[in-house]
Amino acid sequence: MANSAAGSNQSYLTQYIPPKGMYEQFEDESDYFEKVKEWGLSTKKEFWYKDRYQHCLVTIKGYEIFGETAEFNTLVIEFPDGTLTCIHPAYLKEMQSSSFGKEIIQQAPGDGNSAVGMKTKKPKAASSAETTVTAEKPAKKEKAKKEKATKLVLPEEKVHFTATVKQFALSWNHFNEDNDEVVVFENVRIEQAEPIEVGLAWGSHSKTLKKHELEPGQQLEFDGKIVKKSLPKGKDVEDESMLLDVSVAYKINNPSKIAKK
Repeated sequence: MANSAAGSNQSYLTQYIPPKGMYEQFEDESDYFEKVKEWGLSTKKEFWYKDRYQHCLVTIKGYEIFGETAEFNTLVIEFPDGTLTCIHPAYLKEMQSSSFGKEIIQQAPGDGNSAVGMKTKKPKAASSAETTVTAEKPAKKEKAKKEKATKLVLPEEKVHFTATVKQFALSWNHFNEDNDEVVVFENVRIEQAEPIEVGLAWGSHSKTLKKHELEPGQQLEFDGKIVKKSLPKGKDVEDESMLLDVSVAYKINNPSKIAKK
């Protein structure tokens, strides 16, 4: 803990990147453990943060979602003094290694390293070819606007679902570089005053779901939270029946109150 105390004196030199407004928070402990597992981190409450100026324990307060299909996350971590900053999950994972930091300490001051583990780069002037490509983008933007207009407006809170188990599949987890088993649902419907027909959705084959010994064709009802997140296709899968041949754009998190129909 001596390193942590010594580092706190220079913590003001760390380049913090605070979250932009509101960020996703964990619903409960099981949600937290499921997320850190997805990010390839160990299931614990504190992690080491290391840079040239401080070496201390931080906690994960939540995460930001980005990417066209919302498949990427940036973690929001909290330092002992309450300061929040954003960091890529893979970079925080690297910091847990005992060998991490030796090269950083030797770097010259003012190297531009930030809390997300990237160096800032000067903007590059657009070439004539890039200008031509940019001129062709308005048509694509119009198409994108039309596609967005047809997207479902998803509720932010937990809702009640009915669905049918379509199949089990393998999905590539780029954080831990391995395949995870998931459940793919069909005929997914959000049951409310004005029901929403979702169609296909997927979710982690968690311990909660495994307890119910689900089978393809099984009809279910449950509570959960739905988000826009595409199902990554599995890699190097020997059993091709564990690969899905259609795209799935929505993910269901933390199903509870599960009942077979």
